[in-house]
Amino acid sequence: AAVAMFTGKANCPYYAKAELLADYLQTNLPSFRVHKITQHPDKWEQWLHDICETNGWEHRQSPIIWRELLDRGGKGQLLGGLNDFLEYTQKYYGITSMMLNEEMLAIAEENLQAHLEIVKEDEEIKSLIKPMQIWITSASAPICYHLIPLLASGEVFGMTTEISIHLLDTEQFKEMLRGIVMEAEDMAFPLLRSISEHTITDQAFIDADVIIVLDDVLLNLEVQSLENYIREVSEICQVYAPLIEKNAKSEVKVISSGKTFANLKATMLRMYGPSIRPENIIAISTSWESAAKAILARKLNMNTAGVKDVIVWGNITGSNYIDLSHAKLYGYDCAIRGPPNFQRPLLNMIFDSEWIHSELVSAQSTLSSRVSRCKGMLPAHAVATVLRYWYHGSPSEEIISVGILSEGQFCIPEGIIFSMPVRLQNGDWEAVTELEINETTQKFLGRLAHELVQ
Repeated sequence: AAVAMFTGKANCPYYAKAELLADYLQTNLPSFRVHKITQHPDKWEQWLHDICETNGWEHRQSPIIWRELLDRGGKGQLLGGLNDFLEYTQKYYGITSMMLNEEMLAIAEENLQAHLEIVKEDEEIKSLIKPMQIWITSASAPICYHLIPLLASGEVFGMTTEISIHLLDTEQFKEMLRGIVMEAEDMAFPLLRSISEHTITDQAFIDADVIIVLDDVLLNLEVQSLENYIREVSEICQVYAPLIEKNAKSEVKVISSGKTFANLKATMLRMYGPSIRPENIIAISTSWESAAKAILARKLNMNTAGVKDVIVWGNITGSNYIDLSHAKLYGYDCAIRGPPNFQRPLLNMIFDSEWIHSELVSAQSTLSSRVSRCKGMLPAHAVATVLRYWYHGSPSEEIISVGILSEGQFCIPEGIIFSMPVRLQNGDWEAVTELEINETTQKFLGRLAHELVQ
């Protein structure tokens, strides 16, 4: 059994004439079979060169027609172009084509439009099934171990979005990464298309949609000065930023997390990667926000989830300020009750102002120790939550804290990554600038901004 193979430029009138004659033969001759491959005009020359080189043919025009024996394999038998095909059909079947030039041109134009629509449809279908590429740096950190199930469950990016996870770390952690990969594969997440380990930095961030930077330095000021630690962070970002520019997608979202220098890492990635969209580099402050809510909930003997709008200002893993002036309580058991959306101002419910001052304003020690002692579950949840909000929007009536690029909001200097209240919608964030800032908070913001700039 043989099949006639037809390939030509989508807008070629000679290809239009050849394929219509082939269609007629296939309809009227039981033994005549046709397979057509239409090529975009821009790709035709390269495609023709490649197939002729592979098969050892000499052919330079559109269309190119050959016969293939289905049950024998090997290269096909070249018939040639339109004129060769007309001679072939006249000789073997006594049939030829009488199509006029005007008809050939009209059909060629229709062929091109139909081909463009098919290509567009194919691209749309491929985009639906192409997995989202997630890269995690310093992937041996405990937070990564807890983060993978959250990302692969479908709750972050959506229950129809497949993902591929890439774990990046140094060669010394290769075996640990391999263990994480095997364990994740054993869990058989339906939406996890693939998970892989990487130790070659030059190949990092290829086609990345999301990059989660977990790199930390272990602070011990008795061993090294703060300046040396900052230099260490700078060197990491100087390696990562150009690779992100070179290898990642243009709209890549970059998240800075970890126990140290979260704001600084985000700032330096922006500095060393100027072509990365500045709005797409953020730092995660949700761990601090969550820990503060938990302390408040225990004080009030209520569910932590009912505490909303606690704001973390400033340097997330350095000097920050926990602002309760806008905090609200939902579902709080007090004398005044209401429906589920009924809320009460938190400060009206806590009468121990000395406790607030000592626990959450003047001394950050309680929160610092809580966050620094985390084994990875809380910061992993924080990253996953912010990513979910970034892709699907944060709750409309709720504000969350994120380290974002300051544009002068709240009188904060422009150009620094500063934690502040935001709402996320349609893949973008927006600072909640309509909030009224009291005098105490404004003083803190001035001091925090000065320290961050330094």
